[in-house]
Amino acid sequence: MKNANMVTTTKVPMGQKIAFGIGMFANQMFPAILGIFMVVLVQDLGFPGWMWGVLFFLPRIFDCFTDPVMGFISDNTKSKWGRRRQYVFIGALLMGISFVIMWQLYRENGLDYNFTYFLLWSFVFYLGITIFGVPYVAMGYEMSNDFHERTDIMAIAQWIGQWAWVIAPWFWVIMYDNGWFESAEVATRELSIWVGLGCMLFAMVPAIFIKSTSTVNADYSPLTMKNIGGSLKEIGQGFKEAFRSKPFRQLCIATFLIYNTFYTIASFSFFIVVYYLFGGDAGAAGLWPTLFGSVGALATTFIVIPIITGMSKRMGKKKAFIISQAISIVGYIMLWFLFIPGKPYMFLFALPFFSFGIGSLFTLMMSMTADVIDLDELNTGQRREGVFGAIYWWMVKFGFAIAGGLTGVIMSIVGFNPDLATQPEGAVLGLRVFYSGFPIIGTLIAIYVMRNYDVTEEKANEVSMELEKRKLANS
Repeated sequence: MKNANMVTTTKVPMGQKIAFGIGMFANQMFPAILGIFMVVLVQDLGFPGWMWGVLFFLPRIFDCFTDPVMGFISDNTKSKWGRRRQYVFIGALLMGISFVIMWQLYRENGLDYNFTYFLLWSFVFYLGITIFGVPYVAMGYEMSNDFHERTDIMAIAQWIGQWAWVIAPWFWVIMYDNGWFESAEVATRELSIWVGLGCMLFAMVPAIFIKSTSTVNADYSPLTMKNIGGSLKEIGQGFKEAFRSKPFRQLCIATFLIYNTFYTIASFSFFIVVYYLFGGDAGAAGLWPTLFGSVGALATTFIVIPIITGMSKRMGKKKAFIISQAISIVGYIMLWFLFIPGKPYMFLFALPFFSFGIGSLFTLMMSMTADVIDLDELNTGQRREGVFGAIYWWMVKFGFAIAGGLTGVIMSIVGFNPDLATQPEGAVLGLRVFYSGFPIIGTLIAIYVMRNYDVTEEKANEVSMELEKRKLANS
């Protein structure tokens, strides 16, 4: 099939899109659940704040360094299964099993033992995340060369993945309900088995069902024990070349700003609901903290993603991005006014606007990254989905690690202490100021960074046409 510019485009069957999306559910469920389970370390197992910070930060930094190596390996794999599928399968197996083992913690084993045990298994878990995640994301980038089809692929994947964020908040209810489990410590041990093994099976779906082409005879850099160390230099060169691409730089910086500022304040919603709306009474707050996360995710699933997909096709990806982020700013402002003591239901009206920020981010940015990868191939002659995907997600993960540290810094600055039933004067107000103000600043800077992003549909089609001519000439 050809479009008006005579570019042969790749339409992806719906079954393939869904298979990719099921992998995204696993990819989203692990971080969604970790954000809930990690609280148990402090609240129920007695980990001090510095231990929580180390456990939050070090494995993610390790993840940042292994991602580009995995990207290089994935891009240069010669196999009858193609470049990605086998790694997705192995990574799914490793992260699922290690997640289960990681959470088999018992208070009676002592604080030092539990800290060391959890930290070591965290490294194994995040290695599994890397082996799965980098090839999985690259798999999505190479599924189609069509400008709008790429957005559809990512929209479907994000739609399925968002259900992780709808489901995960309800684990709060289950974990702290004595009718289900005698304690949250017991809950994490047992629930981790269901989550780990279930997500492992979901993560295997793309490896099993998404088609790939043999790369046995491809002209890739050899992956041998002799040259794997030397390949680090090539990885570094790939990083430099990728960041020479201004459009890719813009995507990475904008994502870092939006993702980092959002997740820095994300956990504050729980504290604001409990301490501002309900005066510090967690029992009285009931399901409202859970509803905040779950309803926000539902708004993303049924409102944000369909609207953003349509906007992208009508006005282009850059304009859709800028408008969606502007809407999210409206949401943050609304939350300042709609967190009303005695009327907790009022914040629900802000959630559809608030959800446009993160809800639209990866649908658009992953599609735009695929367009930039085509541009890179035109300039370098190489297909490097793995390297570009690794760099992009490196920015996301590095931002997530920084966000964890900034969360603690902000709580210290405003004087908020979650162990106190009554907070010092001004502490909750300080959380609210950062909750609305910090992501607004990050979003405004991100919009400014993306203001002159120039990979339009017309340019993307021109690049695709040139690549097609090149392939025909070399065939």
